[in-house]
Order: sequence, then structure tokens, then C-alpha cells
Amino acid sequence: MGMHRHLTFLLLSLYAPVLPDLPRVVTLSEDTVSGTRVAEVTVSCSNASSSPNVTLDSIEPDHPFNSIAISSDPTDATTFRAEVTLRAGAELDARQVNQYTLILRAACPGEDEVEERLFVRVTAGHVLRCDTPFASAEGDVVQVLADVAPRTPLYAVLPQPLGGLTFRLRNHNTPLMLTRRGVVLAPDNGFDPSKDTQMFRLEIEVMDRHGHNCSGAVRVEVLPSLRPRVTFLEPHWAVTVTEGIGPLEVITQVRARGDNVRYAILAPVAPVLFTIDEVTGEIRSTRRLEVIRAHLLIRAYNMLHPDDHATATVNVTVQGTDHQAPRCVPAIFVSQVPETMSPGSILETLRCTGSTSTDGCLHYALEGPPSSRSHFCMEGPQLKVNTTLDYDSEATAALGFQFTATIVVTVGEQPLQSTRVPVLVTVTPVNEFRPACPSGATFTVPETAAFGSIVGRVAGTDRDYPLDSLEYSLEGGSGPAQPFSIDRRTGEIRVVGPLGSQQQRSYRLGVRLTDTHNDLDPRKRQSRLCDVSVRLQAVPDEPPVCIPEVQELQITAGSPGSRQPVTRLLCHSSPDSAVLTYTIVGGNEDGRFRLEGNTLVHLPGDRAEPHPFVLLVEVWGGSGARRRSTVVALVVRVAPRSTPVPPSTSTQHTTLQKEPLVVMQIAAVWHPPAWFVAVLTVSGALLLATLGCTAWNLLCSNRAPGKLFLAKRFNWLNLVLRASRVGF
Repeated sequence: MGMHRHLTFLLLSLYAPVLPDLPRVVTLSEDTVSGTRVAEVTVSCSNASSSPNVTLDSIEPDHPFNSIAISSDPTDATTFRAEVTLRAGAELDARQVNQYTLILRAACPGEDEVEERLFVRVTAGHVLRCDTPFASAEGDVVQVLADVAPRTPLYAVLPQPLGGLTFRLRNHNTPLMLTRRGVVLAPDNGFDPSKDTQMFRLEIEVMDRHGHNCSGAVRVEVLPSLRPRVTFLEPHWAVTVTEGIGPLEVITQVRARGDNVRYAILAPVAPVLFTIDEVTGEIRSTRRLEVIRAHLLIRAYNMLHPDDHATATVNVTVQGTDHQAPRCVPAIFVSQVPETMSPGSILETLRCTGSTSTDGCLHYALEGPPSSRSHFCMEGPQLKVNTTLDYDSEATAALGFQFTATIVVTVGEQPLQSTRVPVLVTVTPVNEFRPACPSGATFTVPETAAFGSIVGRVAGTDRDYPLDSLEYSLEGGSGPAQPFSIDRRTGEIRVVGPLGSQQQRSYRLGVRLTDTHNDLDPRKRQSRLCDVSVRLQAVPDEPPVCIPEVQELQITAGSPGSRQPVTRLLCHSSPDSAVLTYTIVGGNEDGRFRLEGNTLVHLPGDRAEPHPFVLLVEVWGGSGARRRSTVVALVVRVAPRSTPVPPSTSTQHTTLQKEPLVVMQIAAVWHPPAWFVAVLTVSGALLLATLGCTAWNLLCSNRAPGKLFLAKRFNWLNLVLRASRVGF
């Protein structure tokens, strides 16, 4: 029997094609052209009726090989040749895939299918390759800022393989440079930062030592610089000084915006009278000045980028001392004005005289911050209020309630002379507004509130600065009829006496709001009386009563994420006005139920089988020591949605008969060892003997001293012996 099975296996194995050339490894260069034969495999069949069916598959996706081509062997009718060729347009890249595993499956007619593997190893070729973005028709793109330093590297051409390469720039109409290593550099003088976005295209050819070449293009986009340009705050300055100024005294100072700004005098080329500090822009005299007019051309430039620069002109007039500046009284003006001063009011009238002893040639101007120039103005020599001075505004508070300005008085004749009068005006507060009561000042407090309990806070308002600066007081004070107090600063009301809801359900309090620190005169205060209601919340004396106390409910689970009301608990307390609170205290470990007031809501989940829940709901009223509660038991049977249920969607309510609740309490008992019991017994006997001796001494205090001593000792020994016998 065993020999027969062996022969059957040999006969079956003879009827299968044979691939004698596989498995094997074939090496292929990555520069092999399309259509090249990769390998030829011999397929042997047992009969010559027809050609075999050979299929090609690959472990790697998107392999670059054609389907198998079958040809017969002219010398042997049972032998066939299977060719593996490279697909048209295929590109091999050893850096991405260096080996393909091909699976050839051959099946002759009437025979079993066999499977063998052909390994194609891809090696690096000798063709020069440029990167895809660089070699594309559009070329690679590089974005740089216009303020990059000259000769900064911008791009590097990286063909494969590297080494022994020559780089040549095809187009020469560009300021960019290309090094021998294929690095694109910024121009020698950098880019022009004053222009908008600039575009440069470089066409580059790469050649190796074998004569292979590739080419590509690079587009360089020059974006505007993000740093601020150097600009002067004012392009023209006019400065007038008096003769006699000594050397190195500051004449004026020019300022420019920008980064790393430096200053220089362009004209005159060799300045004789003035010099400039290259960092600060201060223009100083080089010697004692006489009457003269000078014109200076100043350049401000970026020290790191000198092409970023700006120019300004400064006209310096040195006048003689015969033209004196006006003299004004007062020379400085300091005043305090109330915030209620109306616009148009005169604050001060200057009395100034010029060199001509007439006031007709004098001109008055107000200089200073915008806030000062908007609140005050000059009409001739008069300083007036221009707009309302609001002490209660945030803008005035931010200035410290002070306005500073300068009155500049100039003479109309040339050269100009001026006098500056500093001005400081302080705005003082005026108590303009009465405090305002809060809307809906009603509070609720339990009738059992303890001493010091917080009832609420009265939040009054006042529009005078500082805002809401109020003091609170209780009309009539605190007492049995009004068991409350109020905090003078915060307006917080507290309980300071017993509350009784039987005699009085609510209290009406009169709270007076008085403003503070709103006027220079502390006596000018305003107040308002506000009505505040305090309602007493009844606390139940008995625990709440719920009907029924035990319920059995059955529901069908809804869709997950929905909200499903189950039942509503009907409970009441005494008195009826007491507020009841409902809480689930047991049986809701997975959180499938919640209480919304006295309504039980089910939150369906993903459970697929029926499941009963036993929920314990505590209903309590009151607070503190007088809190009373009742526990309601709810048995909820939840059926899944797939379980057939009666058409009615109403919830079934069943009242269960109360069953006795058995409570088991386990107490720990300690069993001491025998020696501890013996010691405790002896100690107790000795204690009792001592007490007995003491009592005997008191009874026999009239006996003789000697006999009493012997009797005491004898009786004490007898007691000790008896106690010891009893103990052991």
C-alpha cells in the first residue's frame, strides 16, 4: 500500500512544467534603454500539444517590465523560451529601487502550475542626472530678500553623481554669479532695495569628465526687504541761534527712522563751523559762532547696508544779540481748575513785551501733547479752555489729571526770537453724580441661617471718579426687628440674629449709599437710600414624603447619545414652600442615569443585552443641622432596541410591597492569651484587697495602735492569700 502511494506521487510530479534556470540573479544598469531583454528563461513541458502559459508578477509595485513573451525551441518541441524585457519609457533609478523580485508562474496544458523567482539587481549607471526641480521646464525657484549681503550663496546645483563636474552659465544678462562648484551668489553690490519684486532666470549646463551633460534653470525672486527704510522725520530743519555760542555746544539734533542708523554731513564737504555725532545726530559748533547763515546737507544711512540712506537739509541762522526775545509775565503758569469749568473760560492772560515795546508784533502759539492742545487754546495772549475737562474719564486719569503745554511767544520781525512759557494745569474733582442703587436687590436666606452667614452683597454704583467709591450703612441699625448688619466698605449683608419664618416671612432693609473721595471738599457728599428685600426660605421639620417609595420601571433603550426621560418623582415636604433636592446615591456606577430636578433621565449606551438597574435616590430638604432626607428605590429594567417590546411607549409604574431590610453588622472581637488573663486577675484582686484594708482601718480606728497594726497586717495577708487562690 505504501509503495503504491509513492508511485502515484512520482507520476503526478512528472506532469508539471520545469523552470531549470530559476531561481537566479540578473544585474541591470540603471541607464539600460527601453526594450532591452533582461533575462531568458527555459520552460519544459511533458507534451508538445501547445505552448505554456507564463505570467509575470512583482513584489514591488509599478515594476518596469513587460509581460512574458513565449517562443518555441526549434530543436526540442517540449521546450519553450520565456523572455523578460524592459518596458517602453521605463526609467531605472538605483537610489530608489536597487532590486526587483519577479515571480514567474508557468502552467503547461493539463499540468500543474509551478512558481519560481527571478531577482533583477539595478546598479548605478554612468549617465549624468540633474535634480527634477532644476531639470524641469520651469526650473527651480528661490526666494530671497532684497537686503541680503553681497555674494551671499543663494542656490547650489546638485547633480548625480558628484565629482569632476563643470558648470557653465548659458545666459549672461544677469547680475548673479555662478561659481565653479555650481553655487549661485548674490551680486557684488547686492540687490537694489528700492525696487519692487525682481526676477532673474539662470540657465545652467552641467558636464562631467566623460562628456555627459545635463541642464536646468533657476529662477531667483528678489522680494522687498522687511526691515524699515531709513527716512528722516522731517526733511527740512530751520534753526535760529544767537551769536556767541561757544565750541562743541549743541545747535540741534536730527533724527531718522531705520535700523543701525548713522549720520554724516555731505555738504559742505569740509565743514568748518559744524560737526555731527554719527550715532546721535547731534549737530555741534566747532568754534565760537558769529552772525551767519549756513546750509547743511545731512545723510542718514544704514551702517550694515549703506545703499539704504536718506538726506535732509538743515538751515542754521546765527543772529546778533541786539534782537532780544519777548519778556512775559508770568514766566510759568501753574493752576488748579475744577472739572466743571465751562469751555471758553479764561485761565490766564499773558503780559509780554518785545524789543519794539509793542504787543502788536507778538504771536502766541500753544505747543504740547495732543490732549493738551485739544483741551486748551490760545486767543491772542489769553489761555482758554477749549473743551470740557472731565475728571471722571479714563483718558484724564491716565494723564494723572494734569495737562502740560508750552506757550511760545515770537516776535514778528526777522530774525525770529521766541519765549517759551511752561503751563501746568491740574483738574480737580467735583462731586456731580448721586450714587445709584442696584436693580433687583432681593436675597434669599434659609430661616436656620447661623450667626455671621452671608446673605448677599449690595453693589451700588457711582459715576464720579474714583468709580463706585461708596460707603454702606443700614438704616435703623441692627436689632431683633432687623437681625442683619452690612459691611461699610463692601456692602456685604450678614445675619447677626435669629430668624423666624413663623412671625415674619421677609425683611425690608433700607441701605444708604454714600459716596466718598469725589470732591476736594470732604463735606460735599451725596447719598441715596436703596430698598433691599431679604426673603426667608422655609426649612422642613419632617423628612420629605415620596409616593411611592419603591417603583419598578421598564423602558426600551433609545439611540446612543439621546436623552430619554424615565419617570418623575412625586415628593412633598412640610411646609410646602421648602425646596427639595434630589440626588442619586447608589446604583448608577456606569453613569447611565441622571436627575434633572425630580425627573429621572436615561442616557442610552451601546449595551446589547437587557440589564436591570437598582437606583437609590435621596430626597432631602433644609440645610445644616435641620437637614431631613428620604431614600426612594427605583428598579429600572432597560431592554435593548432590538428586543421586541409592546407598541405602547408609555412607562409602566408598579408599586412593590416593602420587604424587610436585613442589616448585618460584623464586630471584631479580641481573644487575649491566658497569661494576660492571669495577670489581669491578680492585679484586680490586689486592688480589691487594698480597698478592703483601707475600709477596715477606718472602722477600727479606735483600737490600740499595736494591735491595730498587727490586725491590719494579718487581715491584709489573709485577703491577699484568698484573692490569689481565687485568681489561680
